[in-house]
Formats: sequence, structure tokens, C-alpha cells
Amino acid sequence: MRGYLPVWYAGLQAGGRGIALGAVAAGLALALVACGSPGLAPGTRSVVSAPVHIAHTRLGAVGYRVVGSGPPLVLIMGYGWTMEGWDPRLVHALARHNRVVMFDNSGVGRTQELPQPFSIDAMADQTSALIETLRLGRPDVLGWSMGGMIAQALAVLHPAQVRRLVLCATWPGAGQAVMPSLAAIQAGSDFPANQASALGAFKAAVAEYPSAPAVSPGTKGIQDLAMGNWRTGSDAAGRKTARISAPTLIADGADDQLDPVTNDRALARIIHGARVVLYPDAGHAFLFQDWPRFASLAESFLAGSGASR
Repeated sequence: MRGYLPVWYAGLQAGGRGIALGAVAAGLALALVACGSPGLAPGTRSVVSAPVHIAHTRLGAVGYRVVGSGPPLVLIMGYGWTMEGWDPRLVHALARHNRVVMFDNSGVGRTQELPQPFSIDAMADQTSALIETLRLGRPDVLGWSMGGMIAQALAVLHPAQVRRLVLCATWPGAGQAVMPSLAAIQAGSDFPANQASALGAFKAAVAEYPSAPAVSPGTKGIQDLAMGNWRTGSDAAGRKTARISAPTLIADGADDQLDPVTNDRALARIIHGARVVLYPDAGHAFLFQDWPRFASLAESFLAGSGASR
């Protein structure tokens, strides 16, 4: 979001470390012409018409949607977004061979807000509670941006609940994160400037969902602080990501201005055996911009046939 300055930035100016997560969340409410649902398997319900269910977990109520059939795949959303930010085109492509479960993080939508102190680890515990309640066993897990932090923490704290791990445009948690410049943060967007048509297509796709309440400033604020703690190495699970044993795929846009690709390579060094795939001329939202290729990559990786392009 152009001009956005998160609460942690004052700490960065004072010598602390942090990074902004750009968002087109304000644009998600734009009702552009609805697009179709490419990739949706015959007889499969569209995710935009799938009802929101409530799971009553040991860590409170969690709102979620399910689409598709097959091995479970849990999608973890990023900073300041509801689950209605998942591009239906990508979800439908993944749901051709997976039971895709998408949900709202703590304090978002119909999900109960966790008590203080709030952290990435706490959100990972709530994700674990959802997996337990839905009896998903050992699902594959895909996290985008802040969701990638939560996915890493889940793999550290609850390794028996993660079969394979896909980390999209996210950060290492051992104090090794590289920050963009303030100018990049202020001008940053999830899509490169020359990808206006891709941004428009994404907005049209997510506009198909029923309207959802915006994430509150208070929830965004505590998410900001949790992300800052992760990046600076103050998060307990973030300091232990070298313990992750699940096969891991790391993907990002080569032109991600909000999360420099140096962070992807740092993650690959920390997580043993992890592989990195970068998408040219794509930014932080590469998985929505280039959803057909990314869905194919993710399916190949989850099927155990590697991470070929």
C-alpha cells in the first residue's frame, strides 16, 4: 500500500530491524468485473461459494473454508488480510488434487483473537489447534508472507503436523532478515508497476468472494509487532528454524521490493535441503500474478517429484 508506514518502523530508524508488508488490501474491495474460475475441477464447489465454517478449537473459534478433495493442504494468510485474499484461481488449481483448507488468523473475521503476549508462535499454535480439530493429520502447509513465518513456526513447534512445507515471499526468523529501504517500503506494491493488468485480474478474482469485514487497526498493529520480533530473532521458534525437517520449497518474485530475495536464499541456507524458485518480473504477490505456473510447481513439489520449474 503506497505510503504505508508500519508501527515498527520507528524502531528501524533507531537501529532496530523490521520490514513492511505491502498490501493491496484496500483494493480488494473494488468490485471489478468478476472473472471465471479457471482450474476448477468438474463437480468441485467454487471456493467463493464455499460456506465459512467455525472450528471450535482448544485455542478458540477459527473461521475456515474447505474446497477440493485429496490430501489436505493448509493455506496460511499474510499480514492484514482475510482468507478472502486468496486468489480463487490459485485455490481452484490447488484443489484439483488437494483438500484445501484456508482460514483467518487470530482476530480476523470469525477467528477468536489470542490473548497477549501475541506472537508468530501463538498463531502457529492456533493453526495447530485447527489442524487437530479438523483431524487433518499431517497436512501439507503453504504460507505466504507473514503466513510463511507462521508456517515455519508450525513446523518447528508441531513437526508431526507438517508433511511438506511451501514458503512464499517470507522471512527468516533468526535475526538474518534483510530490510528494504524506506523508499521501497513507501512506494512498495505487491505487484510490479508494469503488471497492472495482473493486479486488475487479481482484484477481479477476489471480488467474487462475499464481502468480509476489514482487519482492524489493532489486529494489524499486534501482527506488526509479532513480525518484527520474528525478523529480529526475538521469537523463540524463529531462532530454531534450522530444526525444520519437512521437505521445503521456497518461492518468491525476483522483483519483490518488500521482501528482498536475499531473504529467500538465507532461508534456504537455514532449512536443510530447501530449494528456491524465483519468478521473473514478479513481486511479493508472485503466486497470484503467475498462479498457473506456481500452482504447477506446488503440485509437483507436493507430489514428491521435486521443484522443477
